[in-house]
Amino acid sequence: PMGFRDDDNNIVGFDVDLAKEAGKRMGLDVKFQVINWDTKEMELNNDKIDAIWNGLSITDERKQNMDFTKPYLENDQVIVVKNGSTIAKKADLEGKKVGCQKGSSAYDALMADAISGKIDGGKPTEFDENVSCFQDLDAGRLDAMVVDSVVAKYYIKKEDAKFTILSESLSPEKYGVAVKKGNTDMLNKIQKAIDEMEADGTAAKISKDWFGEDIIYKGN
Repeated sequence: PMGFRDDDNNIVGFDVDLAKEAGKRMGLDVKFQVINWDTKEMELNNDKIDAIWNGLSITDERKQNMDFTKPYLENDQVIVVKNGSTIAKKADLEGKKVGCQKGSSAYDALMADAISGKIDGGKPTEFDENVSCFQDLDAGRLDAMVVDSVVAKYYIKKEDAKFTILSESLSPEKYGVAVKKGNTDMLNKIQKAIDEMEADGTAAKISKDWFGEDIIYKGN
């Protein structure tokens, strides 16, 4: 739900709406550029894009390569299975085929967990985007997948609960907007816009439009 193409091929989503509103407050026309998520740091460092605003988890490794706003959304990595699956807990992933998005924090969280060495192949099957991963899970080509909880909840709601989220999660994390390392001017302008949206309730309204509740992170 963070950013995707709708049936009319328009780029829409929760983060898209936040970014549009921030752009208005910054006096900028926002252009949404589709990129390969696996090369996002390169796109940013080569000035192909000015910011990454699409469900980007703040990690220590990423902080070395880009600068982040304060977190605006809290998230964790969850394990999703098809309804009726015999997988009920993380330990049940042993010997199972598990998928995730390429270059994602879901991949990092899974590989950092001891269970990664026990799954089929010793590492997950990687997909360019989460939709394909869900499709393979639905078709039975995967036994489970690891994905951001906000993405999982949105997708399950959309698909009339064809999937189940296990109670055990992997890595708690937070989302932020990233800019090129050292681009303090852009970072401060984006942060100011986010702060204003949180203060006047605009961010909460956008959250309710997409998720039915206010999930904006309040721990800043």
